Amino acid sequence: MKPNDSIEDLFKSLQHDFDVETPHTHHEKRFAAKLKLQNSEIQPRKKTYPFLKPLLAVAATVVLLLGLTFAFNNHNKEAGLASVSPEMAKTQSFFNATIAQELKQLEKEQAPEVQPLIQDALKQLNILEADYEKLKLDLTKSGNDKRVIYAMIANFQIA
Repeated sequence: MKPNDSIEDLFKSLQHDFDVETPHTHHEKRFAAKLKLQNSEIQPRKKTYPFLKPLLAVAATVVLLLGLTFAFNNHNKEAGLASVSPEMAKTQSFFNATIAQELKQLEKEQAPEVQPLIQDALKQLNILEADYEKLKLDLTKSGNDKRVIYAMIANFQIA
C-alpha cells in the first residue's frame, strides 16, 4: 500500500476479507458460556468458609484480652518474703521446709486417738495459710513495710 492511496481504496481492496455474516441465534449466550467455562478452567474455585472470619475475630479478641490480663497482673503480683531480700528468701525457704517436714510426720501417724488432734492441727494450719495470703497482699500494698514483714515471720513461727 502506497502513502498516496486513500482510505476508500483500502476498503475496496479489503472488502472481501471482512466477516460480515450475521451470527446465529443465541450467539451471545453461547459466547458467554464459553467465556465462563474458560475462566473456570483457568482459576480453580476457592473454598469459602463463611464462619471462619467471625471465629478468627473472636479468637484474636480472646488472645488480646489474655495478653492484657497477664501484662497488668505482672505489676500487681503478690509479694512474699522472698521478694523483700535474699535473707528473707532464705527465711521463707527454711520455714516452708520445716512445715513440710512436720506435715509428713503428721501424715505418718495413723493412730485413731491422735486423729482429732491431727485434724485440728491441719485446720489451724489452713487458717495460718489464709492469714499469710492476706499478709502477702498487705506487703504488696504497703511497699515492704517492716511491720508486715515481722507479722509474716511471726506467722511462720506459729505454724
